Amino acid sequence: HIFTEFEGSAVPDTTMGSGDVKYHLGYSSEVDTPSGKKVHLKLCPNPSHLETVDPLVIGFARSKADVLYNSDFDKILPILIHGDASVAGQGVVYEVLQMSNLKGYYTGGTIHFVINNQIGFTTDFEDARSADYCTSIAGMVQAPVLHVNGDDAEAVVKVSEIAALYRQEFNSDIFIDMVCYRRHGHNEGDEPKFTQPQLYALIEKHMNPREVYTQYLIENGEPDARQLAKEMEQKFLADLQERLDEVKQHPLPYTYQKPELAWQSLRRATADDFLQSPITAIPEEQVTKLFDALMKLPEDFKPLRKVDKLLQDKKKLFTDEQKIDWATGELLAYASLLVDGKDVRMSGQDIKRGTFSSRHAVLRDENTNKEYYRLNQLSETQSPFRIYNSLLSEYAVLGFEYGYSMANPDALVLWEAQFGDFV
Repeated sequence: HIFTEFEGSAVPDTTMGSGDVKYHLGYSSEVDTPSGKKVHLKLCPNPSHLETVDPLVIGFARSKADVLYNSDFDKILPILIHGDASVAGQGVVYEVLQMSNLKGYYTGGTIHFVINNQIGFTTDFEDARSADYCTSIAGMVQAPVLHVNGDDAEAVVKVSEIAALYRQEFNSDIFIDMVCYRRHGHNEGDEPKFTQPQLYALIEKHMNPREVYTQYLIENGEPDARQLAKEMEQKFLADLQERLDEVKQHPLPYTYQKPELAWQSLRRATADDFLQSPITAIPEEQVTKLFDALMKLPEDFKPLRKVDKLLQDKKKLFTDEQKIDWATGELLAYASLLVDGKDVRMSGQDIKRGTFSSRHAVLRDENTNKEYYRLNQLSETQSPFRIYNSLLSEYAVLGFEYGYSMANPDALVLWEAQFGDFV
């Protein structure tokens, strides 16, 4: 798809939107590592809105950890690639960092790789931030920052290895600040000298990183480095062309990983699908069984008196009049999915109690403050009910939940707006 976009032979399908620029398309594949192990690599499609994809990547990774690896975060690794101007200027970066150690959004740490070309579009760095470094925001969560010269190829590799080891050892965020430069204008068609004439006069004369590294090898006892570099470049370009020609003849399949495989079983709705409503009802005896499970509390659990009265009123309404209120109906709907093996995840700024004190999905013991998750006590074989009070953010939280749902189409993922949210 990406190559056909560049070659102009793609047939656009605008039924689901007109798309974005070609190099923002995502992909997913299985990568063979030098150790012989396979790694599932997912490149999330990102929009032109700077840094917007960040929470989606984190949510996607959290979903995979929850569903595939029983929340073992050592099995997944989110990597975010930032620009120096956007990492300092976009508020969603702050929101994502603020989420990094919260129970509902934790992923075991993210590697933040900042391509610091010391310019944003045409904005000099002194106009782009008040902080000393574009990575100064890392101090908010005491994340270490590794500053490295982009012309030093071996140092870039070394700090990348250090960052990966740090993340796996301490399960927390770490930043790499690769100080480099942008050789051309913003879109490679701009004239950068219009706004930075002195800087680009220097860049014009500066060797590219491959030339810098070749010169380094020659000066350090590798006399054949220049010829070797030329041969490696030719082989690399030949390999790229060979693989491009191959996939034109035999396109590589987009690699789905469980539970993403569920996407393959879905299809777009047709007009005929709306002629008849699907049956969503559950048997009466199951309603009763789920209701009883929701209303039953442990003997050693003492809810607040007001909450206890609320539950007793719900029981009386159900027993005497065979009726339920809206809040009970909502919990029963979730319960019916959970016992069928479907995951349910909810988040919001007041989600456990409910914006208007209606839900009470999670109760607290009056004496111990201990939480009781009513929807996780339905049956021994049910799927987990994941519910989290969010930080007071909408943008990053919504992005996280969207990413979570992308990774697991079989999960019901909900976000509830607090009264007064501006979305």
